[in-house]
Amino acid sequence: MSSPAIQIENLSKSYRINPLASHLSYRTLREDLVNLFKNGQPKETLWALKDISLTIQKGEMVGIIGRNGAGKTTLLKILARITPPSKGLAVIKGRVGSLLEVGTGFHPELTGRENIYLNGVILGMKRSEVVKKFDEIVAFAEVESFLDTPIKHYSSGMQVRLAFAIAAHLDPEILFVDEVLAVGDFSFQKKCLGTMEKITKQGRTILFVSHQMEAILNLCPRSILLEKGKIEKDGPSQKVVESYLQSARQLNDGSLRYRRDRQGVGHFRFVETWVENKQGHRVTAVLSGDPLVLVGEFEVAEGKSVSDVEVAFAVYSANGTQLTDLCNLFTGDFFEGKVPKRGRVRCIIPRLPCNTGLYTYNMFAASKQVLQDFLLNVGSFEVESGDYFGTGKTIAKGQGHFLVNHRWQLEAIG
Repeated sequence: MSSPAIQIENLSKSYRINPLASHLSYRTLREDLVNLFKNGQPKETLWALKDISLTIQKGEMVGIIGRNGAGKTTLLKILARITPPSKGLAVIKGRVGSLLEVGTGFHPELTGRENIYLNGVILGMKRSEVVKKFDEIVAFAEVESFLDTPIKHYSSGMQVRLAFAIAAHLDPEILFVDEVLAVGDFSFQKKCLGTMEKITKQGRTILFVSHQMEAILNLCPRSILLEKGKIEKDGPSQKVVESYLQSARQLNDGSLRYRRDRQGVGHFRFVETWVENKQGHRVTAVLSGDPLVLVGEFEVAEGKSVSDVEVAFAVYSANGTQLTDLCNLFTGDFFEGKVPKRGRVRCIIPRLPCNTGLYTYNMFAASKQVLQDFLLNVGSFEVESGDYFGTGKTIAKGQGHFLVNHRWQLEAIG
């Protein structure tokens, strides 16, 4: 067996945090000095990574999954030499390209053209090598009209397109890709995923962090599940993804109040969620074709006012494939004006078109284009076989996710 591309031994990363800091958003100089010299000021050690040991062989494409805050991005940043470890060792053999955050590796005052050459130098390439790849990079990124515009004027989507094009085409032997691909549109994401598959066939190594379980399953034969900075599972992607989704369902009891893996400013926050049937009773399973109601209970933070709320439920299959996005803006059910301090939102599906199986959902809320709350794997429900078509016929599990109301016709020709 060839020597590994990445060898990690007992890698750890810790941060010293002041638990009072979160309550001192606007501190005076006097308060800072008092805290600095105060005896016995309590501090906590947060272990973003703890004793990680891994071997990644040359040419492997490995998925890294886990809940928000599990340590996925921290691991890639250490491997990309963006942040140092607290202890342990990571040996990388090969030229590294990374796509971790929007704008990483770019100089904002330089143009797109200049940044392509700058990144080539960072990767240790000769100017002639960059010139050879230049047209391919520009065509892939679709930024021809903006090549001589400073990067600081690019949208986040444009920056991601250019960053990925550079990382993929300047021949890194090892490529780190974080969830940043989610910024791009669907067609670009598809193009990126196809490029990563092509790269691994060329014998290059990729570490891919994503919440898109479908992409992980399609691209990565092997996956690593991180939980609270430690490796929870390492093996074939199908088994690792199943383990991740199962653990997420076990952690969820409907209560969201104390979830820490959430994003958003938090003026509007979900505190509980559940599923109801047509009688309004809380249930864990429904029949295909029956009504289904997804419920989210929320609170508005003390002293805050929130109006014009956009709410969405994203529904996923058991293997992590997103099936649909349910949003009040799509249906024209606008929640205009000020929302109550406490309340509930209900998403009503008159006839559930899902086939037999287990489904999970995420929750999202925004107000005036500001993200308020976003949570993954908040709830789940089972769908049992029902008479969706009203004919007494049921559809077996495994014959697709959706049941579509349809009719047939047969006609003679001639």
